[in-house]
Amino acid sequence: MDITKRFHRIIAIYFQLQGRSIVKAQDLAQRFDVSVRTIYRDIRALEQAGIPIYGEAGTGYSLTEGYKLPPTSFTKDEILSIAASEKLMQKFVDPDLFRHFSTAIDKVRSYLRYSDKNNIMHLEDNLVMQRSSAMFNEAVPDALSVLFESISLQKIAELTYQAIHRNEPNERRIEAVGIFHEGHFWYFIAYCHLREDYRQFRIDRIQKIKRTDDPFTRKHKPLHYYLDKKAPAPTTKVRVRVNKDFARYLQWDRIYYGFVSEEITTDHVEMTFQSKNVENEFARWYLMFADQATILEPEELKDHVRSILTAIQL
Repeated sequence: MDITKRFHRIIAIYFQLQGRSIVKAQDLAQRFDVSVRTIYRDIRALEQAGIPIYGEAGTGYSLTEGYKLPPTSFTKDEILSIAASEKLMQKFVDPDLFRHFSTAIDKVRSYLRYSDKNNIMHLEDNLVMQRSSAMFNEAVPDALSVLFESISLQKIAELTYQAIHRNEPNERRIEAVGIFHEGHFWYFIAYCHLREDYRQFRIDRIQKIKRTDDPFTRKHKPLHYYLDKKAPAPTTKVRVRVNKDFARYLQWDRIYYGFVSEEITTDHVEMTFQSKNVENEFARWYLMFADQATILEPEELKDHVRSILTAIQL
């Protein structure tokens, strides 16, 4: 079993080398959950098999320029994952990036057997993923593509951005550091020349965007550095008692409102939240199921709900 696992790991390491310009031993060790020493042994095994690997201390490993193995065969699960990944990309990325992805997938399909192509087509016809919200501005269908290109080429991007607290959009020159998906939206961290500091932006608020040929003015740390550095937003503890038969309908939404834990009793489920916005966000969400729940704490949440109800003109 260990020999088989090692064989598959070594093959996977080769594909990592083939797909990237530089691969670090530490990254490989984390990916395959083994020690760095084990990765060193696996790299030596690839070298002994005749794979021309170039390694430099402190940098990483790479394949000699131009070296490629002929196209490999795919397992059944890998083939079916192609169809699933295309549907996921269609749901989660903007139209321009999906078009590029589809072109790349078509090239992969060209290596498949006729029967495998039929299997993918059958799965695609019976796999639908609905987009739950507008994650992108339809007037800017290439926002992700431009940002990806800006990051990879380290070129400044110019954009028109509508901040939520401003009535009018303003112009920005930014150096995009990285992109991440959270909740229902795509975000990116960038150095903003207007603010002369790092800022977080939401992609659907971009009104216009283009990449320039101007290089980055500084060297940026990896994305996780800026995400880890973000100060946690202050929260308010909320406890709500929900009728047990109804509580299951909240399982999908509650995570977006700071859900922490639940305690199940005979007739009720007591849910605990750490809410970032009790006054508007949580209070308005609570009104969707208020006839099935009771606010246990805090008192201010009850006051906010009463204010909203008072303002309603029926």
